[in-house]
Amino acid sequence: MASVSSVVSVFYFTKAAHQKTELCTTQACRYNAVMSTLKQRMAENGFESNESYDFVLKALRHPHERVIPCLNVEGDGGRRKTAFANALAHAIDDIEHHFYHDFSQPEPTPAPVYVKLDDEDEGKEEPPVPALDRALCDACAYSEGEPTILILDQLHEADFKDQIRLYQFLSSHEWPFRDTFFSANYKNLMVFIVSEEPVYHSLQKQSFRVWVDAVSDRAMEWTAEDFGLDEDIQPVMDALAPLFEKLEVTPTYSEYQKILRDIPRVVHTAEDLANTVFGWTEGVSRPRLRAPDIQYVVQEEVMPAIEQYIGVEDIGEIPLPTHSDD
Repeated sequence: MASVSSVVSVFYFTKAAHQKTELCTTQACRYNAVMSTLKQRMAENGFESNESYDFVLKALRHPHERVIPCLNVEGDGGRRKTAFANALAHAIDDIEHHFYHDFSQPEPTPAPVYVKLDDEDEGKEEPPVPALDRALCDACAYSEGEPTILILDQLHEADFKDQIRLYQFLSSHEWPFRDTFFSANYKNLMVFIVSEEPVYHSLQKQSFRVWVDAVSDRAMEWTAEDFGLDEDIQPVMDALAPLFEKLEVTPTYSEYQKILRDIPRVVHTAEDLANTVFGWTEGVSRPRLRAPDIQYVVQEEVMPAIEQYIGVEDIGEIPLPTHSDD
């Protein structure tokens, strides 16, 4: 029988994957150095962005009048605005107390409250304290002695009269509840409001506005040094840049860090790359990843750079053993 031979292309990794995924832990380019202190603390509290919000804090800390500083969180970020408000509140290191009220949540049904004037009095039932009043009264009380933040979420769900009350509270520093007034120390209290609709005009005039996008879209020119990686990964990052530009996204530091860690470990095909980019990057459209122009960039620019980086080589044609009849 005639000899039969076949050939196969054998690929192998010339560099150990673990060598590519170790991040520098001693250089000044680490995470703590490339991000501002406030930005880093916000990321640690659940909100990461390429934007810097240091000026927002400065504006709140230096009000023009003797009013309670108020931050109006606007934008198209949906509940991302809530994450922003919560992260910023907890990122301010000298704030001792945080209070939160969500107007979209139904009022709980608490047990009746009985008030006794003396031991012999049978007591009379008092109506429960509404959640909004409880949050405001607590914030006022704690602000008398220590820095405090009150977050009022989903304000568009509130009764309009409550927005008027809030405006009056910011100016007067007093929250009326039944027959009592609770006073706040305007030097210690800050109020964050989050709404999906424009707030009461006078309340807005008393507030400083900040815009929060649905995704972090500020362009960043990351380098290998920022992640503590060797310079040989820079061509991969250079190839990824036009891909992210076409996708209209900019990964945050931790998102990009996870992508770079995945590349030598699990990214072996264009589909793998699409999965890791979609999996880690907020705001990426899955259908967009499959568009012809995106696929061209992936196949012709990004994957060749990745193969060069991780050391994929074609070692040629290896003939299979031949067999012959005796």
